[in-house]
Amino acid sequence: MVEPIYHPNLSKLLLGIEFISALIAFIYFPKIKHTYWKWFAIYLMFVCFQEYFWKFQTFFSLPIRKGYFTFLGIPIQLLFFYWLYARKSLKNNKLFYVFISIYLLTYIPFGIFFKEIDAIYSINLTIGTILLIVLIVLEFIKQIKNDDILKFKENKMFYINLGIILFYVGCYPFHSFYLELLKAPYTHLWNMYYLYFLIANCIMYLLFTASLIWGKHQS
Repeated sequence: MVEPIYHPNLSKLLLGIEFISALIAFIYFPKIKHTYWKWFAIYLMFVCFQEYFWKFQTFFSLPIRKGYFTFLGIPIQLLFFYWLYARKSLKNNKLFYVFISIYLLTYIPFGIFFKEIDAIYSINLTIGTILLIVLIVLEFIKQIKNDDILKFKENKMFYINLGIILFYVGCYPFHSFYLELLKAPYTHLWNMYYLYFLIANCIMYLLFTASLIWGKHQS
């Protein structure tokens, strides 16, 4: 029987990269505090604090940790990206409100019919990712239409979009079939996807850091 492999060293590397991204966000905050990009810096610092807190805290049980990420930690991150993509980059307020409404409303039926927190987490993350994929496509179309893609080195959204594609889109099957992949005889597939999950997460936060360093603050 194949056992899940959790790659503790790679997990530590991810924590280190998240810390670096939060540190760069803190350093660059004075330069972007008068733009909406200050919220991106706050987002990076929030994620770092969140990950370190739940990694090293000794007060709360595992079910409480899962509940936090299911009903607060992950939703905050997804709702932030809906705001960044739809409202700020695409400048479509209606799309923003429709997407956050769809995402938040999914918690009602799934909270009633699914009692396992892992099932709710997996299903809502799957739906949240589908909505994010739509925004990714719209953002990519926007960049092609106005030639932003030619200035990708100065375009913050280029780095962010690439990171989101690698992690959220790349991990879509992992999130969708998380519980099924943990069962034999698919555990080896879970191990492969989890390794990709960690690597893509590291790359995503490196790209987020690059967006702060190389991207124009008004982009």
